[in-house]
Amino acid sequence: MSSVGIRNTNIASSKKQKLEVRQQLKSLNKPALKTIKSPNGDIIDCVDIYNQPAFDHHLLKNHTIKMRPSSHPEGLSFDESNNVSSNSKSEITQPWHLNGSCPEGTIPIRRTTEKDLLKANYGRKKHNTVPNVIDTPSLHEYATLREEGERYYGMNAEINVWNPQVQEQAEFSMAQFWVEGVDNNGVFLDSIEAGAMKQVYYDLYKDFETRLFTYWTLRSDGYQNTGCYNMVCPGFVQIDTRLALGASFIPYSEYGGVQKSINYFVYKDNVDGNWWLHLNNMYLIGYWPSALFSVLSNSASSVTWGGEVANLNVGGQHTTTQMGSGHFAEEGPSRASYFQNLKVMDAEQFLRGPRDNHRIVTYPDCYYFLHLFYYGGPGRSLLCP
Repeated sequence: MSSVGIRNTNIASSKKQKLEVRQQLKSLNKPALKTIKSPNGDIIDCVDIYNQPAFDHHLLKNHTIKMRPSSHPEGLSFDESNNVSSNSKSEITQPWHLNGSCPEGTIPIRRTTEKDLLKANYGRKKHNTVPNVIDTPSLHEYATLREEGERYYGMNAEINVWNPQVQEQAEFSMAQFWVEGVDNNGVFLDSIEAGAMKQVYYDLYKDFETRLFTYWTLRSDGYQNTGCYNMVCPGFVQIDTRLALGASFIPYSEYGGVQKSINYFVYKDNVDGNWWLHLNNMYLIGYWPSALFSVLSNSASSVTWGGEVANLNVGGQHTTTQMGSGHFAEEGPSRASYFQNLKVMDAEQFLRGPRDNHRIVTYPDCYYFLHLFYYGGPGRSLLCP
């Protein structure tokens, strides 16, 4: 084909892609009853809770929204505002809170932009990112702990919060959990994930801050057609009116100083099967409907906690992107990042500590963890060229 023919084909393909993106944006960005502009440039739309993107999913067309779980573990209860009244931690602050709040009956959704949908790896993950030493692509590196061997119906983790340095725009650093469904052949099919993610992309985010995120997928299609971060596709049902998924938050931990953390608690409602997400024991964020999944519609096969970074090996060198605080686990309290209060939930909704677990550390010279557990590292160093 001539260069002119190739150029015309590329132009046609680009136009088609932009048209598809605009149609998707029209579907995702629901009419807002109120719009709040964050100081960092994010646009937060306050959307009718019954008109959120989740219900555009073909499996949820007839779904009746749940405003609170039908069942909950002993020790948890909810007031009329869906605050969780059990050992509440500190409030989570997001920059947009400075300019207002969403009215009753609406939820805050960070407005999806064309750049959001066009940016690689933003809407969907391009690789299997369940930590695995054997078959993990070199792009992803981990320092994690995995519990497996039984059926799981929930998990808890308190995750220390930092704002790590990220070298390249297409790289990221995460602190998160994975709740995973595995088939009888040991193949990962379903996953729900959440945590804190740092990705450097000023044109998209207008800041260099760490952001709250959720993620879900059906792995059976190789991440191509199902699942996404936050509210960038139909699926996750949000009911909390105070926090916007995908938005940045404060404060962070200080090296050698005050430590900040967020407690993540996920469990499967034993009445309707939905997977509920709680933050800091005071925010009932929402749920992943059971209808979205195959294996996870029944139970989880494993639970994983830890750090993940993307390493592009620019110039043939390991990235300097930090994991956690950017300091090795051996430095200990107030210097190394940590996970604590790790628990898994059994079929009786009983929480216990990990016991059938093992570490998955892909490059221990670059990132590592100790005990239950401090983790992290600086990336490229004398030990990690």
